[in-house]
Amino acid sequence: MHFESLSDFFAMGGYAGYVWSAFGITFFVMIALLISSVRRHKSLLIAVQDKVARQARIDAAKNLENTL
Repeated sequence: MHFESLSDFFAMGGYAGYVWSAFGITFFVMIALLISSVRRHKSLLIAVQDKVARQARIDAAKNLENTL
C-alpha cells in the first residue's frame, strides 16, 4: 500500500482508529507483560534464595545437634 503523503499514512485509508489503537494496545500489553515478567523473576529469585538460606540454616542446626 502506497501513500501520497504522511497524513495519508497516518489516516490509513480511513482505518486509522482501528490500526493505531491496535498498535497502541499491543504495545501497551507487551510493555506490561515485560514489566510483569521482570517483577515475577525478581520475586521468584528472592524466594529461591530464601529457601536455600533456610535449608542451609536447618542443615547447620542438624550438624550442631550431632556434636552435642
